[in-house]
Amino acid sequence: MGADLEGQGWGATRAWVEKGLSEAERIEEVMRLRGGWTSEMRRLGICGPHGRRSLVLRSFVKPFYVRHAEGLLTREAAVLRLLGDMDVPTATLVAADPTAQYCDHPSLLMSLLPGTVRLGDEGADRRAELLARQLLRIHRLPVTAEARPRTYQAWTSPERVSPPEDTERPELWQRAVDVIRREPPDYRACFLHRDFHPGNVLFTGDGDGMRISGIVDWVETSWGPSDLDVAHCSTALALLHGVPAGMRFADHYRAAGGTLAEDRAAHLYWRLLDALAFAPDAEKVAVPWRELGRTDLTPTMLASRLEGYLQALFDRYA
Repeated sequence: MGADLEGQGWGATRAWVEKGLSEAERIEEVMRLRGGWTSEMRRLGICGPHGRRSLVLRSFVKPFYVRHAEGLLTREAAVLRLLGDMDVPTATLVAADPTAQYCDHPSLLMSLLPGTVRLGDEGADRRAELLARQLLRIHRLPVTAEARPRTYQAWTSPERVSPPEDTERPELWQRAVDVIRREPPDYRACFLHRDFHPGNVLFTGDGDGMRISGIVDWVETSWGPSDLDVAHCSTALALLHGVPAGMRFADHYRAAGGTLAEDRAAHLYWRLLDALAFAPDAEKVAVPWRELGRTDLTPTMLASRLEGYLQALFDRYA
Protein backbone atom coordinates (compact mmCIF):
# COMPACT_ATOMS: atom_id res chain seq x y z
CA MET A 1 0.00 0.00 0.00
CA GLY A 2 2.83 2.34 -0.89
CA ALA A 3 0.51 5.09 -2.13
CA ASP A 4 -1.58 5.10 1.05
CA LEU A 5 -0.15 8.42 2.28
CA GLU A 6 -0.05 9.99 -1.16
CA GLY A 7 -3.75 9.89 -1.95
CA GLN A 8 -6.27 12.64 -1.43
CA GLY A 9 -6.32 13.89 2.14
CA TRP A 10 -2.95 12.45 3.23
CA GLY A 11 -0.35 14.63 1.53
CA ALA A 12 0.14 16.97 4.48
CA THR A 13 0.51 14.06 6.88
CA ARG A 14 3.17 12.46 4.72
CA ALA A 15 5.07 15.75 4.52
CA TRP A 16 4.88 16.08 8.33
CA VAL A 17 6.30 12.59 8.83
CA GLU A 18 9.07 13.12 6.29
CA LYS A 19 10.06 16.42 7.86
CA GLY A 20 10.85 14.58 11.08
CA LEU A 21 13.05 11.97 9.42
CA SER A 22 16.78 12.35 9.00
CA GLU A 23 17.81 13.98 5.76
CA ALA A 24 18.69 10.74 3.99
CA GLU A 25 15.66 8.74 5.14
CA ARG A 26 12.47 8.22 3.17
CA ILE A 27 9.14 6.42 3.52
CA GLU A 28 9.51 3.21 1.53
CA GLU A 29 6.17 1.55 2.24
CA VAL A 30 2.92 2.10 4.09
CA MET A 31 0.77 -0.71 5.49
CA ARG A 32 -2.58 -0.29 7.16
CA LEU A 33 -2.78 -2.10 10.51
CA ARG A 34 -5.96 -3.98 11.40
CA GLY A 35 -7.83 -4.12 14.66
CA GLY A 36 -8.35 -0.43 15.43
CA TRP A 37 -11.69 1.23 16.14
CA THR A 38 -11.11 4.80 17.23
CA SER A 39 -8.37 5.61 14.74
CA GLU A 40 -6.64 4.55 11.54
CA MET A 41 -3.30 2.88 12.19
CA ARG A 42 -0.47 2.54 9.66
CA ARG A 43 2.97 0.99 9.77
CA LEU A 44 5.51 3.11 7.92
CA GLY A 45 8.59 1.41 6.54
CA ILE A 46 11.48 3.87 6.71
CA CYS A 47 14.61 3.33 4.61
CA GLY A 48 17.91 5.17 5.07
CA PRO A 49 21.69 4.83 4.90
CA HIS A 50 21.76 3.13 8.30
CA GLY A 51 19.18 0.50 7.36
CA ARG A 52 15.47 0.11 7.78
CA ARG A 53 13.14 0.86 10.66
CA SER A 54 9.39 0.99 11.19
CA LEU A 55 7.16 3.63 12.74
CA VAL A 56 3.46 3.59 13.54
CA LEU A 57 1.14 6.45 12.60
CA ARG A 58 -2.13 6.88 14.49
CA SER A 59 -4.63 9.26 12.84
CA PHE A 60 -8.10 10.22 14.03
CA VAL A 61 -10.45 10.41 11.05
CA LYS A 62 -13.95 9.73 12.43
CA PRO A 63 -15.67 13.06 13.25
CA PHE A 64 -16.38 12.17 16.91
CA TYR A 65 -12.76 11.32 17.61
CA VAL A 66 -11.46 14.27 15.61
CA ARG A 67 -13.45 16.53 17.96
CA HIS A 68 -11.81 14.93 20.99
CA ALA A 69 -8.40 14.33 19.41
CA GLU A 70 -6.57 17.18 21.13
CA GLY A 71 -7.24 15.78 24.58
CA LEU A 72 -6.76 12.13 23.57
CA LEU A 73 -3.50 12.52 21.66
CA THR A 74 -2.03 15.06 24.07
CA ARG A 75 -2.70 12.58 26.88
CA GLU A 76 -1.19 9.67 24.97
CA ALA A 77 1.92 11.67 24.10
CA ALA A 78 2.38 12.63 27.75
CA VAL A 79 1.92 9.03 28.90
CA LEU A 80 4.41 7.66 26.36
CA ARG A 81 6.98 10.18 27.61
CA LEU A 82 6.21 9.25 31.22
CA LEU A 83 6.51 5.52 30.62
CA GLY A 84 9.70 5.73 28.60
CA ASP A 85 11.91 4.72 31.53
CA MET A 86 9.44 2.49 33.38
CA ASP A 87 8.87 -1.25 33.44
CA VAL A 88 6.06 -1.27 30.86
CA PRO A 89 6.64 -2.23 27.21
CA THR A 90 5.36 0.84 25.40
CA ALA A 91 6.17 2.60 22.15
CA THR A 92 8.57 5.53 22.04
CA LEU A 93 6.95 8.82 21.09
CA VAL A 94 8.39 10.33 17.90
CA ALA A 95 6.04 13.27 17.27
CA ALA A 96 2.45 14.38 17.80
CA ASP A 97 0.10 16.81 16.06
CA PRO A 98 -3.07 16.62 18.22
CA THR A 99 -4.83 19.56 16.52
CA ALA A 100 -3.90 18.73 12.92
CA GLN A 101 -1.87 21.94 12.67
CA TYR A 102 0.40 20.27 10.14
CA CYS A 103 -1.37 17.01 9.24
CA ASP A 104 -4.57 16.26 7.36
CA HIS A 105 -5.94 14.64 10.52
CA PRO A 106 -4.92 14.73 14.21
CA SER A 107 -2.00 12.31 14.39
CA LEU A 108 0.66 10.73 16.56
CA LEU A 109 3.86 9.05 15.38
CA MET A 110 5.61 6.40 17.47
CA SER A 111 7.97 3.45 17.29
CA LEU A 112 6.75 -0.01 16.26
CA LEU A 113 6.52 -2.59 19.04
CA PRO A 114 7.29 -6.28 18.42
CA GLY A 115 4.68 -9.00 18.69
CA THR A 116 1.11 -9.64 17.62
CA VAL A 117 -2.39 -9.36 19.05
CA ARG A 118 -3.69 -12.82 19.98
CA LEU A 119 -7.42 -13.30 20.34
CA GLY A 120 -7.91 -17.04 19.75
CA ASP A 121 -9.43 -19.30 22.38
CA GLU A 122 -6.38 -21.59 22.44
CA GLY A 123 -4.01 -20.48 25.18
CA ALA A 124 -6.43 -17.81 26.40
CA ASP A 125 -6.12 -18.67 30.09
CA ARG A 126 -2.32 -18.57 29.99
CA ARG A 127 -2.50 -15.18 28.30
CA ALA A 128 -4.99 -14.00 30.94
CA GLU A 129 -2.45 -14.79 33.67
CA LEU A 130 0.16 -12.71 31.85
CA LEU A 131 -2.38 -9.92 31.34
CA ALA A 132 -3.13 -9.86 35.07
CA ARG A 133 0.55 -9.62 36.02
CA GLN A 134 1.14 -6.86 33.50
CA LEU A 135 -1.91 -4.91 34.65
CA LEU A 136 -0.69 -5.07 38.23
CA ARG A 137 2.68 -3.61 37.14
CA ILE A 138 0.80 -0.74 35.50
CA HIS A 139 -1.20 -0.10 38.65
CA ARG A 140 1.97 -0.02 40.73
CA LEU A 141 3.78 2.54 38.59
CA PRO A 142 5.37 5.21 40.80
CA VAL A 143 3.67 8.30 39.42
CA THR A 144 4.13 11.65 41.14
CA ALA A 145 1.16 13.85 41.96
CA GLU A 146 2.22 16.28 39.23
CA ALA A 147 2.35 13.52 36.59
CA ARG A 148 -0.96 11.90 37.46
CA PRO A 149 -3.42 11.60 34.58
CA ARG A 150 -7.00 12.83 34.83
CA THR A 151 -9.51 11.14 37.13
CA TYR A 152 -11.33 8.31 35.37
CA GLN A 153 -14.54 8.99 33.48
CA ALA A 154 -17.46 6.55 33.42
CA TRP A 155 -18.31 5.30 29.94
CA THR A 156 -22.02 4.87 30.59
CA SER A 157 -24.80 5.97 32.93
CA PRO A 158 -28.20 4.56 33.91
CA GLU A 159 -29.89 6.74 31.31
CA ARG A 160 -27.61 5.59 28.48
CA VAL A 161 -27.81 1.82 28.95
CA SER A 162 -29.56 0.02 26.08
CA PRO A 163 -30.53 -3.59 26.84
CA PRO A 164 -30.92 -5.96 23.86
CA GLU A 165 -34.36 -5.52 22.30
CA ASP A 166 -35.04 -9.26 22.29
CA THR A 167 -33.84 -10.01 25.82
CA GLU A 168 -35.90 -12.50 27.79
CA ARG A 169 -34.47 -11.14 31.07
CA PRO A 170 -35.36 -7.44 31.21
CA GLU A 171 -35.40 -7.65 35.01
CA LEU A 172 -31.71 -8.63 34.99
CA TRP A 173 -30.80 -5.53 33.01
CA GLN A 174 -32.92 -3.32 35.25
CA ARG A 175 -31.25 -4.78 38.32
CA ALA A 176 -27.84 -4.05 36.84
CA VAL A 177 -28.80 -0.49 35.95
CA ASP A 178 -30.11 0.07 39.48
CA VAL A 179 -26.68 -0.88 40.87
CA ILE A 180 -24.90 1.86 38.94
CA ARG A 181 -27.48 4.46 40.01
CA ARG A 182 -25.78 4.62 43.40
CA GLU A 183 -22.88 6.93 44.12
CA PRO A 184 -19.48 5.47 43.19
CA PRO A 185 -17.91 3.60 46.12
CA ASP A 186 -14.86 4.97 47.87
CA TYR A 187 -11.64 3.66 46.41
CA ARG A 188 -7.87 3.79 46.64
CA ALA A 189 -6.68 5.35 43.38
CA CYS A 190 -3.84 4.20 41.17
CA PHE A 191 -2.53 4.63 37.63
CA LEU A 192 -4.97 3.08 35.12
CA HIS A 193 -4.49 2.16 31.47
CA ARG A 194 -8.30 2.43 31.32
CA ASP A 195 -8.65 0.48 28.05
CA PHE A 196 -6.62 -2.61 28.95
CA HIS A 197 -7.87 -5.69 27.09
CA PRO A 198 -6.44 -8.38 24.76
CA GLY A 199 -6.87 -6.20 21.68
CA ASN A 200 -4.42 -3.65 23.09
CA VAL A 201 -1.70 -6.13 24.10
CA LEU A 202 1.02 -7.66 21.92
CA PHE A 203 2.58 -11.07 22.55
CA THR A 204 5.70 -12.90 21.41
CA GLY A 205 6.68 -16.55 21.87
CA ASP A 206 4.56 -19.58 22.69
CA GLY A 207 3.92 -21.87 25.62
CA ASP A 208 6.19 -21.20 28.59
CA GLY A 209 8.14 -18.77 26.41
CA MET A 210 5.18 -16.52 25.72
CA ARG A 211 5.67 -12.92 26.82
CA ILE A 212 3.87 -9.61 26.59
CA SER A 213 5.94 -7.47 24.24
CA GLY A 214 3.84 -4.33 24.02
CA ILE A 215 0.92 -2.36 25.47
CA VAL A 216 -0.74 0.10 23.11
CA ASP A 217 -3.54 2.69 23.06
CA TRP A 218 -2.91 4.98 26.02
CA VAL A 219 -5.37 7.71 25.05
CA GLU A 220 -7.75 6.96 27.94
CA THR A 221 -5.11 6.69 30.70
CA SER A 222 -6.67 7.75 34.00
CA TRP A 223 -6.39 7.82 37.78
CA GLY A 224 -8.89 5.66 39.61
CA PRO A 225 -9.69 2.26 41.18
CA SER A 226 -7.82 -0.85 40.10
CA ASP A 227 -11.23 -2.57 40.04
CA LEU A 228 -12.17 -0.54 36.97
CA ASP A 229 -9.22 -1.72 34.87
CA VAL A 230 -9.84 -5.29 36.03
CA ALA A 231 -13.52 -4.89 35.17
CA HIS A 232 -12.76 -3.73 31.63
CA CYS A 233 -10.42 -6.60 30.86
CA SER A 234 -12.85 -9.05 32.47
CA THR A 235 -15.72 -7.91 30.24
CA ALA A 236 -13.56 -8.22 27.15
CA LEU A 237 -12.46 -11.73 28.11
CA ALA A 238 -16.08 -12.77 28.73
CA LEU A 239 -17.04 -11.55 25.27
CA LEU A 240 -14.01 -13.07 23.56
CA HIS A 241 -13.77 -16.44 25.30
CA GLY A 242 -16.98 -16.93 27.26
CA VAL A 243 -18.36 -15.97 30.66
CA PRO A 244 -16.07 -18.20 32.78
CA ALA A 245 -12.98 -16.52 31.28
CA GLY A 246 -14.35 -13.13 32.26
CA MET A 247 -15.09 -14.31 35.77
CA ARG A 248 -11.59 -15.77 36.29
CA PHE A 249 -9.62 -12.63 35.50
CA ALA A 250 -10.11 -10.97 38.90
CA ASP A 251 -8.81 -14.19 40.48
CA HIS A 252 -5.73 -14.06 38.24
CA TYR A 253 -5.19 -10.44 39.29
CA ARG A 254 -5.42 -11.26 43.01
CA ALA A 255 -3.16 -14.30 42.55
CA ALA A 256 -0.56 -11.98 41.01
CA GLY A 257 -0.67 -9.84 44.17
CA GLY A 258 -3.26 -7.29 43.15
CA THR A 259 -5.76 -5.72 45.55
CA LEU A 260 -9.42 -5.12 44.73
CA ALA A 261 -12.29 -3.72 46.77
CA GLU A 262 -12.92 -5.88 49.82
CA ASP A 263 -16.60 -4.99 49.78
CA ARG A 264 -18.34 -7.24 47.27
CA ALA A 265 -20.99 -4.62 46.49
CA ALA A 266 -18.29 -2.09 45.67
CA HIS A 267 -16.50 -4.48 43.34
CA LEU A 268 -19.84 -5.38 41.69
CA TYR A 269 -20.46 -1.69 41.03
CA TRP A 270 -17.23 -1.31 39.05
CA ARG A 271 -17.77 -4.56 37.15
CA LEU A 272 -21.28 -3.55 36.11
CA LEU A 273 -20.29 0.02 35.31
CA ASP A 274 -17.93 -1.38 32.71
CA ALA A 275 -20.09 -4.23 31.40
CA LEU A 276 -23.14 -2.03 30.83
CA ALA A 277 -21.08 0.28 28.61
CA PHE A 278 -20.92 -2.61 26.09
CA ALA A 279 -24.70 -2.95 25.82
CA PRO A 280 -26.63 -3.98 23.89
CA ASP A 281 -24.38 -6.33 21.86
CA ALA A 282 -20.75 -5.16 22.08
CA GLU A 283 -20.64 -4.66 18.31
CA LYS A 284 -18.20 -1.77 18.77
CA VAL A 285 -15.40 -4.07 19.93
CA ALA A 286 -16.45 -6.97 17.75
CA VAL A 287 -15.70 -5.15 14.49
CA PRO A 288 -11.91 -4.96 15.05
CA TRP A 289 -11.90 -8.41 16.66
CA ARG A 290 -13.51 -9.91 13.57
CA GLU A 291 -10.92 -8.13 11.43
CA LEU A 292 -8.31 -10.04 13.43
CA GLY A 293 -9.90 -13.40 12.72
CA ARG A 294 -12.68 -13.83 15.30
CA THR A 295 -15.44 -14.07 12.69
CA ASP A 296 -17.41 -16.31 15.08
CA LEU A 297 -18.23 -13.32 17.30
CA THR A 298 -21.67 -12.56 15.92
CA PRO A 299 -23.96 -9.93 17.47
CA THR A 300 -26.19 -12.73 18.76
CA MET A 301 -23.29 -14.50 20.48
CA LEU A 302 -21.97 -11.29 22.01
CA ALA A 303 -25.39 -10.26 23.32
CA SER A 304 -25.83 -13.70 24.88
CA ARG A 305 -22.39 -13.64 26.48
CA LEU A 306 -22.87 -10.14 27.84
CA GLU A 307 -26.20 -11.07 29.40
CA GLY A 308 -24.75 -14.26 30.84
CA TYR A 309 -21.86 -12.28 32.27
CA LEU A 310 -24.23 -9.90 34.07
CA GLN A 311 -25.98 -12.88 35.68
CA ALA A 312 -22.66 -14.44 36.69
CA LEU A 313 -21.57 -11.19 38.35
CA PHE A 314 -24.75 -11.12 40.44
CA ASP A 315 -24.39 -14.80 41.31
CA ARG A 316 -20.89 -14.23 42.65
CA TYR A 317 -20.91 -10.72 44.11
CA ALA A 318 -24.50 -9.77 45.00
